[in-house]
Amino acid sequence: MLDLFSIFSKGGIVLWCFQSTSDIFTPSVNALIRSVILQERTGNNTFNHNALTLQYKLDNEFELVFVVAYQRILQLSYVDKFLNDIHLEFRDKYKNELQGAQHIMDFDFKTTFDKILKGCEVWAKSQAKIPKQMRTFEDSQKSKKTVASMIERKGEEKSKKSVKIVETKINSNGKVEESPETDEDVIAANRAKLAQKLASKNKKETKKSPKVTKSPVAEERVKQPRVWALGGGARDLPALDFSTDRPEDADHRINADTQLVGQMTGAIRDLEVESEESSEDEEYDAKPSPKKSGGMFSIFKGLVGSKALTEESMRPVLDKMRDHLIAKNVAADIANKLCDSVASKLEGKVLGTFDSVAKTIKTTLTESLVQILSPKRRVDILRDCMHAKQQGRPYVMAFCGVNGVGKSTNLAKICFWLIENDMSVLIAACDTFRAGAVEQLRTHTRHLNALHPDARHGGRKMVHLYEKGYGKDAAGIAMEAIKFASDSKIDVVLVDTAGRMQDNEPLMRALAKLIKVNEPDMVLFVGEALVGNEAVDQLVKFNQALADHSSSTNPHMIDGIVLTKFDTIDDKVGAAISMTYITGQPIVFVGTGQTYTDLKALNANAVVHALMK
Repeated sequence: MLDLFSIFSKGGIVLWCFQSTSDIFTPSVNALIRSVILQERTGNNTFNHNALTLQYKLDNEFELVFVVAYQRILQLSYVDKFLNDIHLEFRDKYKNELQGAQHIMDFDFKTTFDKILKGCEVWAKSQAKIPKQMRTFEDSQKSKKTVASMIERKGEEKSKKSVKIVETKINSNGKVEESPETDEDVIAANRAKLAQKLASKNKKETKKSPKVTKSPVAEERVKQPRVWALGGGARDLPALDFSTDRPEDADHRINADTQLVGQMTGAIRDLEVESEESSEDEEYDAKPSPKKSGGMFSIFKGLVGSKALTEESMRPVLDKMRDHLIAKNVAADIANKLCDSVASKLEGKVLGTFDSVAKTIKTTLTESLVQILSPKRRVDILRDCMHAKQQGRPYVMAFCGVNGVGKSTNLAKICFWLIENDMSVLIAACDTFRAGAVEQLRTHTRHLNALHPDARHGGRKMVHLYEKGYGKDAAGIAMEAIKFASDSKIDVVLVDTAGRMQDNEPLMRALAKLIKVNEPDMVLFVGEALVGNEAVDQLVKFNQALADHSSSTNPHMIDGIVLTKFDTIDDKVGAAISMTYITGQPIVFVGTGQTYTDLKALNANAVVHALMK
């Protein structure tokens, strides 16, 4: 019933392998290594690839990986026991060879493998015949509650589910009898509640101001237009009306800040995260003491003494590490997975004499976080734009995200960076829902053209806006904009979409349609650095909606992330970890302010340094 079983080292050497067909080994194991082991996602020992379920076990002492694969439709209850038995038997049988680091050899393991597999199958059949036992009272959550925790005391806030105290007495037979509440007690309690409610109601009524009757003169008054203190009064009101488009004098009203020009030439600068520097590394000990003990014996605190790490020895440190990550805005689910991954990576590893558990876990987690934030593929948008230009087509980027995260603002920042590098840009106003969305892009277009006038680029207009008003089909507008850019030899198209919540199925279906019809080169998800657990739900549902509503065998999902409002979070940078962990895609841009130059590239080491402080 097993399709594949393999034992290989973390260096990539296959020590022993069993497979039913020769076609499943390479793609399945490579997908496991690429998507789980290399990306530090080893907390869960199950991985799905195509129609197979792969379960694995790590041996950190000998740097081995044990992998078993079977059809996903099957429910095999003995796989965990089988992996443990195979792991122990292989270690015991070839311990000397493994310690000698001689991995290139022929292991004769077939007989032992068949014996253990048959034994586990017999064990699973015997376990299936045993009826399930009811949970005892000691195993329940109620047994862990004390009597004091269930007593309601005066002055404490009542929870939604109030605890009813019943007096008990022992009768002559030795049995416990409950004395029910009398009707008088119930009536008295209800009267007390009614009196309390009436008293609170009377207090609210006394606070209300008395009603003032309007005189006939007051009813005839009409609110007059406000006369502005500066500017000459009501005659200047038409000058303050920006609702109508007046292109003939629009450019003359913009005072361009020429100091911004030239600051974004070339690659985007790396992000610098400021964090408080501590005089010594923070140790996540199981029982931290308020005062540091001195003396010569203090150096032996936390020493392990060449012992193998176990789950019990790591759990107190991992719990403190998880709380620290959650406090730094990492989603709770992601923090649990990261700690589980570190535990599975270190379990069984032998530490040196002067290595503490806390320091080892912190170092391992830091390396894992840097690995997660580092891009898994090349991200060079300028090079991709030049390549698309050589092919005679525009490079298309689509921006999506929830409401109010700053899609249009950061689109304008990216547009400024592109025109600084001599790329002409067409902005497609596909947010046909939010009031003022088109006017906002129109204003950005004017400012960007004022910063980079035609004269600076040989009479070529650098920023164009393609708009069709409100209430139109966004996918159709994007298609027309891409065609217009191709005909006009414009280098880049930036597609602005309407903000939508991840649970709004009609709008998510419309976004999937826009991406499916126009096939942009890059789909960027714009998310706030302020979010914690919400980031997981947003990204999972956006990706799931793009996959479900695409009606394609290879749907185009999120390619990268734009992290906005990074200047408002100090050192609580956990949202970067949550978003990258969920999608596996890199953070391409980081918004750090309100001006066009406040756009940075993510520095993985700086973010992890701020996260671990």
